[in-house]
Amino acid sequence: MSPDLPRDDATSPATTSGTPEGSALDRRAADLVQRLLAVGIDGLGPFDGAAEVAAAAREHHPSAESAIHAVQRQHTRLVAGNGFVTGLGGLLTLPVALPANVFGFHVLAVRAVAAMAELRGYDTSRPEVRSAILLTLVGADATDVLKAAGLPTGGRLTGRLTGLLTSRVPAPVLMLVNKGVGFRIIARFGTQGLLRLPQRALPVVGGAVGAGVDTVMFRRIAKAAEHALPPRAAQTP
Repeated sequence: MSPDLPRDDATSPATTSGTPEGSALDRRAADLVQRLLAVGIDGLGPFDGAAEVAAAAREHHPSAESAIHAVQRQHTRLVAGNGFVTGLGGLLTLPVALPANVFGFHVLAVRAVAAMAELRGYDTSRPEVRSAILLTLVGADATDVLKAAGLPTGGRLTGRLTGLLTSRVPAPVLMLVNKGVGFRIIARFGTQGLLRLPQRALPVVGGAVGAGVDTVMFRRIAKAAEHALPPRAAQTP
């Protein structure tokens, strides 16, 4: 299920546009986010989409907030398992395991955040909501992504994402936002691959490192998403 991600550091959109390398990177970034949205939000085969995950959590928990915490716990376990399994093989499996780990991690993160959005009353079929979900993956870099797309960047990041959730944004602008997220995930893949190389070269040790790092990253994304996705009833028009 993992895409053919590049194994080198991605450069920024500003330095690659208009070049063959930039066009190839554009395509890879766009393809990556399309796959993340298609699999993470809509689901694929036995992999349930965000709406199904949200509905299952809602059945077993009395409030939306308790259901959200259940989704977070569920996906923390899944993210840790993904990081552990893809880190087990050692140096021989590294070229395959790293792309699988990166894609698997971000698919699970997208699904968890999208399920949280569903539980708080957002329609995850709306393009603006899907772009806001993607932005939660890149943390503070979301400001640069919004700026590059020509969207407002004043105030706190939470307010900017909330504004995106409740606005009507032209499709070309949302494409720029999504592509910007894709660029940063690809760049993160190259950086993290280099940082994890010594540990991942050792079987079992690499699995433990992968599980630990991915768990910390996921919890950071989930906590940011809680603030960026206020309940619809609590929003001011």
